[in-house]
Amino acid sequence: MIPYTYSLHKIDNTSNFGFHADDYSRFKFGDEQVASSFGRNLADGFIKDFLEDNDITEQIVVLSSPYCFIPTATFAMMNHFVYRLNHWLVENGKLVVQQAKVHRTITYKEDYGELSAEDRMKLIGNDSFHIDKDFLKGKILFFLDDIKITGSHERMILKMAKEYGLKNDIYMLYFAELVNHNIHPSFENHLNYHRIKSIFDLDEVIKGGNFCFNTRIVKYILNCEFTSFKLFLDRQTDEFIQSLYNLSLGNSYHTIESYALNLNFLKNYIVNKNYKLI
Repeated sequence: MIPYTYSLHKIDNTSNFGFHADDYSRFKFGDEQVASSFGRNLADGFIKDFLEDNDITEQIVVLSSPYCFIPTATFAMMNHFVYRLNHWLVENGKLVVQQAKVHRTITYKEDYGELSAEDRMKLIGNDSFHIDKDFLKGKILFFLDDIKITGSHERMILKMAKEYGLKNDIYMLYFAELVNHNIHPSFENHLNYHRIKSIFDLDEVIKGGNFCFNTRIVKYILNCEFTSFKLFLDRQTDEFIQSLYNLSLGNSYHTIESYALNLNFLKNYIVNKNYKLI
């Protein structure tokens, strides 16, 4: 199975690649305003570069990068990609897209963006992806992700497609792709943390008016040094703190030993707060 692959931005050097590293960093930590811009730009580029010259009449299903309970940053980008694409589809008399989820079973604390190509495949190779095969029958599949670095996620998606016996046409769509293989895959973390250097840098995203939780920010907070974690928590709203705890449980982060200190403090913080209210 050979998918059609499209990326809006091709990264062939470490200084000039068509988008701002600070924007990408904010996007990865929950800035939905940037996610909206990235999603719309990806849709516009794909329409111009492919869809305008290729007549697709079948039902399109758009799928974000796999997740368990907490969506990835790509999920926010996907929503705005879909909004923009639907406008074009309706204007051209075509079916609006449907959406589906790729379920994943394993969560891990390792920072994926820091790993080599070999280590990425070792880590993600232990995971398994699941999908509703019957819902997808006879439809064209658009798998979205924010960036392609080594292709390990793509290989896992195609492995899943083979295991499920999917016969669908598959399109792999990326906001950006690392095309210069002389650049180490850890360049991804250069982008991820370009704007966010400490837990306190998160405030500008969280309190900027366009924040949405994702797996990266939850893991980053739970993995933070304890003293900084406590100081950070004191600056957040009750709603944020409650959501952080609920999402952490939903992704089974209570089973990860290195998160235990911060997560137990978070639990007690909520319990004590509720007790005082009573």
